[in-house]
Amino acid sequence: MPPKRRAPPPSTEPKARQSKLAKENNISASTESEIKEAFLLFSRPNDDYPSEKLGVLPTPFLRRALTALGVPPSSASELRDLIETVDPTILGVILYEHFVGVAALKLESRSEESQREEVAVAFRLFTGGSGEDKITIGALRRVARELKEDVGEQVLKDMILEANGGGVSRGVGMIEFEGVMRRAGVFR
Repeated sequence: MPPKRRAPPPSTEPKARQSKLAKENNISASTESEIKEAFLLFSRPNDDYPSEKLGVLPTPFLRRALTALGVPPSSASELRDLIETVDPTILGVILYEHFVGVAALKLESRSEESQREEVAVAFRLFTGGSGEDKITIGALRRVARELKEDVGEQVLKDMILEANGGGVSRGVGMIEFEGVMRRAGVFR
């Protein structure tokens, strides 16, 4: 009798390793990647900092970079405080590691209230703002149609079942929707 074949190991994507900078700022590798992407949108090469491979961020672009990251300064005074933190010698540029520190703090300080508000806004997008208290399969069909996505009926049912763990007819409530968003990594 031939030997039994072993099932191939489940293919798991290699988890990105935290850099030293990510560990110092207590952020995940994926969060650092998001921060880096926002930094690179506005960074510029600078001859005064040849060792900065990613370039430097001109100080006036700090607001734009944080906004791209989804954590804009809440006021002009907060922006001034952030600039004083990342550019205390008033050189007019921000190094990547300083930006990571400030961005990590801003991401961490997003309040629970603002997260609940984001969930409510997203929930209303799914319910069509109709005041419904559940996301139904019909609402998912409507969203798929608006996005011009061809999503099969079974996939829509599976989405509902994954979110609520119960029946399709039950729909998905706000708390269940927030749980889905957290599991998807939208919030930490």
